[in-house]
Amino acid sequence: MAANREENLDWIPISGFQLRKAGVQFDAVRVDGDDGRALADHMERLTGGDPGPVVVEANGRRSVYFLVPPGSTTHRPWPRGVTRLNAGPTHVGYVPVPALQGRTWPLSWRFPPTRPGRYVHALLLRSVATVLLAHGVSSQGRSDL
Repeated sequence: MAANREENLDWIPISGFQLRKAGVQFDAVRVDGDDGRALADHMERLTGGDPGPVVVEANGRRSVYFLVPPGSTTHRPWPRGVTRLNAGPTHVGYVPVPALQGRTWPLSWRFPPTRPGRYVHALLLRSVATVLLAHGVSSQGRSDL
């Protein structure tokens, strides 16, 4: 609890996980399965190991959630295979957020938040996702992005 408060990350639950309304603290980009994991791997390499906060899901669709600045997922096309979670006049998206420690299964932090205002760079993420998903890089095992 103290760690969340010290870092001013009140949106992170103290234990377990909770749904957070997208568009308030952040928007999110969800990519399911192996494509999401490959995208996280590429973002890690391109950012020297600190792409910003990324949540992974261990079951179901095995979704990967990239937390980006609020409002950064709208007004631009994203590639097929990407689900944008944001809020607007006609819709609301929710993002599962795990605690930093303890039992959070099936969710965990692939890259935990490091400081307030630190997000995944939305333009870089969109560019890498466009190339990755258009060419099926994860299924081919390529790493030349």
